[in-house]
Amino acid sequence: MERVIKGIHYKTKQPVEITLDNGLIAEIESNPALKSEKTIAPGLVDLQINGFRGVDFNEEELQESDVVKITEYLWQEGVTSYYPTLITNSDSAVCTALETIVSACEKDIYINKTILGIHLEGPFLSLEDGPRGAHPLKYVKAPDWNLFCKWQKLAKGKIKMITLSPEWPEAIAFIKQCVASGVIAAIGHTAASSEQIKEAVLAGARVSTHLGNASHATLPRHANYIWEQLAAEDLWATIIADGFHLPKSILSVFVKVKGEKCVLVSDATRFAGLPSGSYSSHIGGEIELNDDGKLFIKDNPNMLAGSAQSLCWCVDHLVNSEIATLSTALDMASIKVQQLLGEKGAMGLEKNAIADVIVFERTNNKINILKTIKAGKVVYTR
Repeated sequence: MERVIKGIHYKTKQPVEITLDNGLIAEIESNPALKSEKTIAPGLVDLQINGFRGVDFNEEELQESDVVKITEYLWQEGVTSYYPTLITNSDSAVCTALETIVSACEKDIYINKTILGIHLEGPFLSLEDGPRGAHPLKYVKAPDWNLFCKWQKLAKGKIKMITLSPEWPEAIAFIKQCVASGVIAAIGHTAASSEQIKEAVLAGARVSTHLGNASHATLPRHANYIWEQLAAEDLWATIIADGFHLPKSILSVFVKVKGEKCVLVSDATRFAGLPSGSYSSHIGGEIELNDDGKLFIKDNPNMLAGSAQSLCWCVDHLVNSEIATLSTALDMASIKVQQLLGEKGAMGLEKNAIADVIVFERTNNKINILKTIKAGKVVYTR
């Protein structure tokens, strides 16, 4: 265990020494004499990880060792907490993935501490092309509380978030049951009317999943589900700021309008962290990852095949696009996410907060993680 971390505080820009004790931040003290190029910030929190560096949570062959691999890869990217994300699939495939993830958590305390919960993205989504995205049509269905409870039992209560579409007649009752059981209901992959969005928010839906993506190519200019979610003051928004999912102008508007309730997700697939080249996907078929970091269907370059970037990349993109300052973008990828989740004890760089910390240098407009600390333990050093 490392006791003292020295560097520049990401928010105050002042040199500090942070003392760690028993998994917590014990002290933060100013040290004017310290000369350092290293910046200290809260660990990143990602609510949408489908896979990373060749490993996919949604593949049938998922092993406990794969869960460990993805977690270790994410530590290298500065992520100290995340939600494995399971997309629309067969009942048996979802069951197997849940059991594998939970089993991996039970066998390693730091894997368990890092995986805050599981995000189910589906299968209660829109049937329509566009809003459904890459989710397989044959498994999409109406919200089913009994089925969800079966999955939650297998997950031993670890499902903390579910993305669904309010367009289903069963959706409002389902959302209310989620809220009563402490599960975050998220609106996403939807073709819902403005009225259905309003009803979902009143029922307790808390967040929009990757707002602005998984939608029709064209929408009514006034009454549509994006405007309605953007206008809902009680609704948080997650956004994919990888530079490909949303243009800079839309990112800028979303960040300005949602303000304190706008957080970053990577929506990383198993192609994140891999070199550029041609790949085969069990969802998109033949796909291409180009040198710029864009992942797309090989025969249709305008059709994205998911994200191939990390949360650090998204922070850099917001900063380099002058949409947010570095400290604001880091907050959108860390403490703002914790506020959305209502995580107790997770207060960023504050005394008595959980010691989830990253140390990095930012050179050539890019964050380079030097050290990742999870609950006081150094889990990655470059």
